[in-house]
Amino acid sequence: MEQDHRYHYGVMARAIALIDAAKTPLSLDDLAAQMGMSVAHFQRLFSSWVGVSPKRYQQYLALDHAKVLLRDHFTTLATADAVGLSGSGRLHDLFMRWEAMSPGEFKRGGAGQTIRWGTFDSPFGPAIVMATDRGICGLGFTAEVGVAATMADLIARWPNAHFTEDAAAIRHLAEPALAMQGETRLHMIGAPFQLKVWEALLATPSGQVTTYSEIAGAIGTPRAVRAVGTAVGRNPVSWLIPCHRALRKSGGLGGYHWGLPVKRAMLAYEAAQSDATAG
Repeated sequence: MEQDHRYHYGVMARAIALIDAAKTPLSLDDLAAQMGMSVAHFQRLFSSWVGVSPKRYQQYLALDHAKVLLRDHFTTLATADAVGLSGSGRLHDLFMRWEAMSPGEFKRGGAGQTIRWGTFDSPFGPAIVMATDRGICGLGFTAEVGVAATMADLIARWPNAHFTEDAAAIRHLAEPALAMQGETRLHMIGAPFQLKVWEALLATPSGQVTTYSEIAGAIGTPRAVRAVGTAVGRNPVSWLIPCHRALRKSGGLGGYHWGLPVKRAMLAYEAAQSDATAG
């Protein structure tokens, strides 16, 4: 299963690159040929990964995908809050239990903490997951930025902790979380403002998006758009806290800490699944 998912994301990443480079939409035959696969095999891989046809999925990966999402899928955080989608209201019925650090713990930078880590499969390529005894404390994707850069980034967030590779010890946390199944415990490290931003991200349902300015307004700091963008980028558990759903007000995708192709794949994956479920 792990090798299958790694292979599937590799196919997705190559297809995204082809679609981005093309000046006009590619037919299924063209895509399959450029991927060096039969039409049937290529279509089967797409369908098994996201549940819709390659043609439909290609629409979600179009260059103006963000603007389409804003027009058809955008939901304001105020509306989400009104219907109870904030805080513990989470996509796929996933309950996120916050265990944010105290100011003293934050200042110590994880001193005295043992953090176990391992590499796990995800729909978006290999993911490094880190966890303390209290829950998942770090999650990063390596497909675009590489293993070394991902490890260095995650370790820097807990500069004084002791790290040990032990995938078996945290598998019971990592695999259900990456599959969006069951309850996930988080051990967060962040300043109060960052925690507010991350909580606001949880108010945006799967298949929909928000903007940095919308988040700023929702947490009571409408002028702090840049600070919100910084906090979104410092999210330590990407995918679990959906920072990929935050876009620029113009509809542009903006950046993504683990690589823009991963962000586009996440948005398209969720939009396709959401539409397939609604249909």
